[in-house]
Amino acid sequence: MTLRIAVIGAGIMGGDHARIIAGDLPGASLHVICDAAQARAAAISAECGGEVATNPVEVINRSDVDAVVIASPDATHAPLVLACIAAGKPVLCEKPLSQSPAECHQVTGAEVAAGRQFVQIGFMRRFDASYAEMKAALADGVIGRALMMHNFHRNVETPAADFTAAMAITNSAPHEFDITRWVLGCDFVSVTAFKPSRSGPLVGPVFLVLETTAGQLVNIEVNNNAAYGYDVRGELVGEKGAISLARTSPTRRDLALIQSTSYPTDWRPAYAEAYRQQNKAWVRSIQTGNPSDIAANAWDGLCAAVVAEAGVQALTAGHRIAVTLPEKPALYR
Repeated sequence: MTLRIAVIGAGIMGGDHARIIAGDLPGASLHVICDAAQARAAAISAECGGEVATNPVEVINRSDVDAVVIASPDATHAPLVLACIAAGKPVLCEKPLSQSPAECHQVTGAEVAAGRQFVQIGFMRRFDASYAEMKAALADGVIGRALMMHNFHRNVETPAADFTAAMAITNSAPHEFDITRWVLGCDFVSVTAFKPSRSGPLVGPVFLVLETTAGQLVNIEVNNNAAYGYDVRGELVGEKGAISLARTSPTRRDLALIQSTSYPTDWRPAYAEAYRQQNKAWVRSIQTGNPSDIAANAWDGLCAAVVAEAGVQALTAGHRIAVTLPEKPALYR
């Protein structure tokens, strides 16, 4: 049977998910595209197919919708995920599950009560080939035991004039929180946050130092006003060597005595294939009834929210803050 999927949210990510479902997912179809702005949903429908709707809860409860992608504004994620769980519908939710650990607890609690996992979180970097090779190098013993992981995450400019350093921790850094946990296979126990001063009104970088349960050190730089392009880099340092992410530019130019490569304006070109693989894994998990062993689940969404909350506290307090996770339910072990 063809899996009938509804996409809630027809913005940048909702549109991209709709295109993947319509063009790259055998066994699945874009059945409904839902957005509070009907014209925006209609534009995606005209391109990709699917019915147009404006009420997300009604869409979730439709009998002809088998699964749901949530790509609506962040504040709607947890309530809509809870509606999907109540309706018994598998859901792929863009990150964050919520910026509130309490809301994330509600979601994990609902899954535990139901006795099954419904939720996959859109931490797509787990499906990026570079991070997969980094994790494999560690697992295979190529670089020895992990000692440190360096990360930085740079954007051209903030999405809004009122973007703050705290928002860099809650909106951008969760990708690093999750991929570091996935690569290292452990959790964080503490975080310290620093904010260097800068000239001008734009928010400056945030620099985080975290310690893991295995005694490793992790640093994360988030610079949402880097100006020159979208740039994500990472290096895993082991006892016998190190492995770094490769640059994502597809070409190099040699012109006028200058050698150059380009940067994308945002994250989408760099992770286009990761999104496709993520969505394929999600559909496969629904078809088989087995959650992906790569993808992030609701527990991972909770962990990211807890670390982000501690990071904001550390930035405000100016000192190290403990990261305290609740006991992990058996459903996620």
